[in-house]
Amino acid sequence: MKIKIIGIGSYIPTQEVSNTDFGDHVFLNEDGTPFGYPNEVVIKKFKGITGIENRRYAEDQHTSSDLAFFASEKALENAKIDRETLDYIIYAHNFGDVKAGTHQTDILPSLATRVKNKLGIKNPKCVAYDIIFGCPGWIEGVLQANAFIKSGMAKRVMVIGSETLSRVVDDHDRDSMIYSDGAGVSILEASDDEAGLLSYESATFATDEANYLFFGKSYNPDLDPDIKYIKMYGRKIYEFALSQVPCAMKSCLDKSGISIDEVKKILIHQANEKMDEAIIARFYKLYGKTPPENIMPMCIHDLGNSSVATVPTLYDLLIQGKLENHEINKGDVVIFASVGAGMNVNAFVYRY
Repeated sequence: MKIKIIGIGSYIPTQEVSNTDFGDHVFLNEDGTPFGYPNEVVIKKFKGITGIENRRYAEDQHTSSDLAFFASEKALENAKIDRETLDYIIYAHNFGDVKAGTHQTDILPSLATRVKNKLGIKNPKCVAYDIIFGCPGWIEGVLQANAFIKSGMAKRVMVIGSETLSRVVDDHDRDSMIYSDGAGVSILEASDDEAGLLSYESATFATDEANYLFFGKSYNPDLDPDIKYIKMYGRKIYEFALSQVPCAMKSCLDKSGISIDEVKKILIHQANEKMDEAIIARFYKLYGKTPPENIMPMCIHDLGNSSVATVPTLYDLLIQGKLENHEINKGDVVIFASVGAGMNVNAFVYRY
């Protein structure tokens, strides 16, 4: 028995923010000193490394659980099932609901409970809970759904990845340009055919790597030091990802028994274009090969890094045929992979 994604949906906020919108920002070094060059140079270097030109921010009236609700409705419509038949709602996020213009996170009740309420699901045996697993949270939710279904604890599971990172960034930190908002939702159930999840890999590296992503004060010394923002050691994360993600992907693929030549697409967390390209190149190098053309769809150029939402959103766009030069056909083998705070790494091999 395998588990299969029977429904997928995403919500992409309408508020578009381009790189040029950061032209008047006051970017500072970690010690609070100004850069020695203009923002035009900062933005050009940023684009060259990350590939990001635009990103989406949630509308002021919406929170993360609102975005998740919108995407959930689309996933239910795509799956064509009765929502009352869901046994679990697993919601991956990192910072809860953060209202526009505030810095306080709100996770009471859980965001999964909020989505269940908004969906109008009355069945009390539909269990709703949140997981915090960094950017790999949606993939980890899929792996938990796999365990629930295979154990007989569930027949249908909804897995959500939704986040509003734009509301937890330090405007004086150039890394703030990376982050964006969005939601992606999948619905999974048992499959008796060839399609479905074939193998998986998951790991947490929590020695020195534990604090590569953290909450820290603004780079502006005039701001309240007790208000915290998302921070990262970008170089360390880059080096970690290049050393660990390809190995996790290889272990996962080897366990599936599938040849690398059968892999049609690799859907990897949309964090940084250069990093993702390097991960794919190193992954294929482990097999003594070079990556085939169009193996890795990307949406980071226009959507930015929406954390847990990037992979399910990418999959939804692929299924809908909205990614230029990319398509997926029945029987195709896809690798899903992610890396993020923890530091966590995970992957699964899936036959469409």
